[in-house]
Amino acid sequence: MSEIFDTTMNPSKGELIAAWLPLQSWYGGARVPEFDVVGGFRLDDPAGEVGMEFIFITETSTGTPTTYQVPLAYRSAPCPEAVPGLLGTSEHGVLGTRWIYDGEHDPVLMAQVVELLEGRAVAQHQNDSYVLADNITVAPGKAVGATAPVLVRVLEPGTEAAGAGVIASWTRADGSTGRALAIAAG
Repeated sequence: MSEIFDTTMNPSKGELIAAWLPLQSWYGGARVPEFDVVGGFRLDDPAGEVGMEFIFITETSTGTPTTYQVPLAYRSAPCPEAVPGLLGTSEHGVLGTRWIYDGEHDPVLMAQVVELLEGRAVAQHQNDSYVLADNITVAPGKAVGATAPVLVRVLEPGTEAAGAGVIASWTRADGSTGRALAIAAG
């Protein structure tokens, strides 16, 4: 299971996401995003080389809150296969320079998503080391055989019954719980 370091990143994940988010075709907010992190989870790389985090943010720049999923892969060296998804580099206070990629482009992250759907990997808590995530459920028996999972970028409450895959929950600004399909088995 992942060890989460209590340290700094420069630039921060939030700064990298804020610069990258408006460039995405699925993003519907303003040119300068306004968002809060509202949830997420992590996956482990069996080789221990790639950090994998799925961040849920609620963006409010348009006045209508929209929750997005931003999967990130953290690497100690560039990944040629993931270049189209590079958000940038950041100096991690413990691990040094990290190359940060949109997880959809990272082969290790996507392989672990398949493992999660198949029941061979577990979702881990976003902020606590060595703790399982309690906000993630794999739709039982429906996701087996997934080979081309789809990372859902706009998390829309009510979609959790839409099909096989990973169901995620997060805390809304009013304290209620949002729940949606986050990864569709494909």
